Amino acid sequence: MKAFVTGATGFVGSSVVRLLLEKGYQVGVLARKKSNLTNIEGLPVKIHFGDLKDKTGLINALEDYDYLFHVAADYRLWVPKPDEIYQNNVQGTKNIMEAANQAGVKRIVYTSSVATLGLNKDGSPATEETPVSFQDMIGHYKRSKFLAEEAVRSMVQKGLIDAVIVNPSTPVGPRDIKPTPTGRMILEAAQGKMPAYVDTGLNIVHVDDVAKGHLLALKKGKTGRRYILGGENMTLKEIFETIASITGRKPPVIKLPHNLILPLAYIFEAISRISGKEPLATVDGVKLAKKKMFFSSARAQRELGYSYRPARLAIEDAVKWFKDQGLL
Repeated sequence: MKAFVTGATGFVGSSVVRLLLEKGYQVGVLARKKSNLTNIEGLPVKIHFGDLKDKTGLINALEDYDYLFHVAADYRLWVPKPDEIYQNNVQGTKNIMEAANQAGVKRIVYTSSVATLGLNKDGSPATEETPVSFQDMIGHYKRSKFLAEEAVRSMVQKGLIDAVIVNPSTPVGPRDIKPTPTGRMILEAAQGKMPAYVDTGLNIVHVDDVAKGHLLALKKGKTGRRYILGGENMTLKEIFETIASITGRKPPVIKLPHNLILPLAYIFEAISRISGKEPLATVDGVKLAKKKMFFSSARAQRELGYSYRPARLAIEDAVKWFKDQGLL
């Protein structure tokens, strides 16, 4: 069994690679020549240096592989050049799906995101069927992932590919080398740099549980069907309290209203456009925080046999990894 993984040097992708190797798959990965290879260093994988923009190169790389896990994504809530996100997430996805079709790949697991899903106004957990439209997408990241998922679904409907779509919620855990926006939040909270919080919520899941969900989707997922790979729904206050309990720090007690932070986010972004550095808070991030990102993984549990560990264990592993890297 031979599996090809994009995004293998990243957070979720490296976890998928490790699990595939553990299960006896021969693994090939796509990496840019300038990629940080730390997450796959020492692993018995075949590295195909290339880019999602090069369709011919992708076809050549995918030859002889049975399965494709397209995990790669440009996950940034703020970008100085928004076109980059659409090129990476939308056109890049179209390119590798078309390449997989031409290379004869048997089955694909496409890593989307809960960012493409609808949310319930009352804050109750949303599902794969919660109504949503493109107009509901806040920010370039969410819009790009929405369009990319639609492109995959369109190719499935045309019979060009056999693909299953997975929608991870908010993965946390080891090997978050960038780190992701969520990882950065956990790191800064563990460092005692989060003196306040807003009334919002996230669905926290261990990155290794998300990887297990990917393999279950490959084996048991229905073609063209979405599966939320989530964990435990927690308010931001609960997340910070958990981090404080793990690190021995005091949790933040100041609750900030969204309308107070939004003007600051506009100022931070204006400064970032000049400095080129990521803003302390983003307008899209503040707007997203007005809604609780709560989800249900019931479909994946029912149809795939998916399961997840308690969120505290995921956060503990994330904090431990950051500590091991000398960041705490």
